[in-house]
Amino acid sequence: MEITIKEAQQQVDEWIKTVGVRYFGELTNLGILMEEVGELSRLMVRTYGEQSFKESDKGKDLGDEMADVLWVLICLANQTGVDLTTALERNFEKKNIRDANRHRENDKLK
Repeated sequence: MEITIKEAQQQVDEWIKTVGVRYFGELTNLGILMEEVGELSRLMVRTYGEQSFKESDKGKDLGDEMADVLWVLICLANQTGVDLTTALERNFEKKNIRDANRHRENDKLK
């Protein structure tokens, strides 16, 4: 199933209002987002970095951890009235103007 960002925002909102009862407060969700980013970071460090896996890390799925981060980010967007599709489009415009030559001219990337 492929969904747009707008559809994802709508589906998360519907799930929260039916299954989840209500949104947690914005600051609570910000804390949850940080927790989820930490879990993603832990798995990335163990998968691609030098740290070894602990028994509790085994069996974790990178895509699932990324989806957890995305879920909470979508919750925050919904709560604060941010249309993520519009925000992402504007972000692309900003980056295309600001960084048009920046990375091509960066000797560190050659």
